[in-house]
Amino acid sequence: SLEQELNALLLHRTTRHLAMTDVGERYYRRLKAILADLDHANAEASSAISVPQGRIRIHSMPGLAESYMTAALVAWRAANPDVSVELSVEQRMPNLVEEGFDVSLLAVGRLPDSGYMSRTFGSTYSILVASPGYLQQRGTPGSADDLKAHTLLRLESPLGPADEWLLEGPDGKIAVSVPVSPFQANSSTALGFALRSGAGIGTLASYTVIDDLRSGALVRVLPRYRMPSFKIVALYPDRRYLDAKIANLLDYLKDHVAPTLDQLNQGLEALSSAHA
Repeated sequence: SLEQELNALLLHRTTRHLAMTDVGERYYRRLKAILADLDHANAEASSAISVPQGRIRIHSMPGLAESYMTAALVAWRAANPDVSVELSVEQRMPNLVEEGFDVSLLAVGRLPDSGYMSRTFGSTYSILVASPGYLQQRGTPGSADDLKAHTLLRLESPLGPADEWLLEGPDGKIAVSVPVSPFQANSSTALGFALRSGAGIGTLASYTVIDDLRSGALVRVLPRYRMPSFKIVALYPDRRYLDAKIANLLDYLKDHVAPTLDQLNQGLEALSSAHA
């Protein structure tokens, strides 16, 4: 039947003897190699379910990647030397399947309706900050209404519109209009540089601003107010058999990022109380 399908003679047959033809010999060697590759592929795929290995492509929003998240990824990679990490930093949520990402690390007010699986690591918030030099020159706002007399710097972010700050404080929620400013950025790192240079007042997330508050490079403005809380989440495609490297990374981030966020939030409030 196989010879008929191939239209080739694979075996020499006699009543006393059976031997492969040259064509049959070559065909046999090729099939043997192919089956060996298939066995190897099956073993490799099965191992990938249990042992972290291979390349993992990760997307992260800039604020996360430029602060503690990259340090967490480097530490995880050191504990998993058979994995190579490819990190892409962009201020957007990619199409994971079409763009070939395994995981997307996001700061979001609420989970997008994407159909992806998600893992939440914790929550935090942004605060208003400015440099001591700016406040010395322009004065320190005592109320949300005083912000109208100040230069407010815009940050383009998926967490909310750049032209409005929604502040939560002892009097409830207050909406502050942010007019077109002399400096606007879509990167918290760039905005932080502008703020430290005395360009105005802006909002930065706890994980972005904590070091500048500790060093005194920036000062919290209106410490009784803060922006609405947001979540740090990981999105990944829905897969029946999740690769070990992805599952291992998600577990690692859950164990290490959540405590870090709690420490950042506590440190932020401690600094605010000390300077109140």
